[in-house]
Amino acid sequence: MTNDLSIQLKGYGLTTAQILYRMPDHPSLLQSYTWQHYDLAPDFPEMRGFLKFWQETLDGPLHSVRYVHSKLISATEWRALKGEFVIN
Repeated sequence: MTNDLSIQLKGYGLTTAQILYRMPDHPSLLQSYTWQHYDLAPDFPEMRGFLKFWQETLDGPLHSVRYVHSKLISATEWRALKGEFVIN
């Protein structure tokens, strides 16, 4: 089982965040950054960790963060099957 599939089965979904931040040399200008990672709603520990890293490490102060989250696999979509097709 791939790592992506295993974390999705644990309840993680794909989170995409649009981060607007101020340019360090020109604070009146906003720059956009897109971040995407598997994360666990509603607490979003991965995104919170990234934003904490940003605030502690990077020079561009955050202006705003907009995000969307989608669970890619739900309990009704996953079922175990017995069988295998072998194609030669």
